Amino acid sequence: MRKKAVLLLSGGLDSATVLAIAKAAGYEVYALSFLYGQRHLGEIACAEKLTEKYGIAEHKIAKIDLTLFQGSALTSNLPVPKHLSAEEIGKDIPVTYVPARNTIFLSFALAYAESIGARDIFIGVNSLDYSGYPDCRPEFIAAFENMANLATAMTGQGEKIKIHTPLINLTKAEIIKRGIALGVDYAMTASCYDPAGRKACGACDACLLRQKGFLENNMRDPAL
Repeated sequence: MRKKAVLLLSGGLDSATVLAIAKAAGYEVYALSFLYGQRHLGEIACAEKLTEKYGIAEHKIAKIDLTLFQGSALTSNLPVPKHLSAEEIGKDIPVTYVPARNTIFLSFALAYAESIGARDIFIGVNSLDYSGYPDCRPEFIAAFENMANLATAMTGQGEKIKIHTPLINLTKAEIIKRGIALGVDYAMTASCYDPAGRKACGACDACLLRQKGFLENNMRDPAL
């Protein structure tokens, strides 16, 4: 019997790659996406297409309202920062950071995993080519995994929760190379923070880091 895994699936480049990795590893994948008040809703349609392509066991879309908490350009009318190149992306935490988003998402994933008897959770966080979000760091993942193994009924029965982060130490170029080798169709993904309809803006952090990764693989980003 294949092991069950819950996978956080945004519909972006990273989560699509993680989906391909989990499937290649033989997991029975249960995907979890979120409608949380984000301005870039096109990613949900991409997530649905990816789940169809990979024939996953189940896809749940959780509806939560993170617009209740102020300060993020992804869940408000604050302008999304734009740059001319990836080199212009600053070192400070940008206004596109959504307060505690990955903590919230992983908590939902943990509840989902416990409800279906899964011991494995996959998330596409990355701590190299990224925007400096604190909840993408290895230290955060290790702390959450430790908490998960204190917080659930099944851990009292000797079971252990594992948070898988296969991309965390890869550059965007390395992520894309890995995905291409696994047959990921990146035209099916959306990463832009501030799209105009279905068209990516090409200048937000997500777009620029994505473009950089494709260029380093001598490829054109199919989203542009």
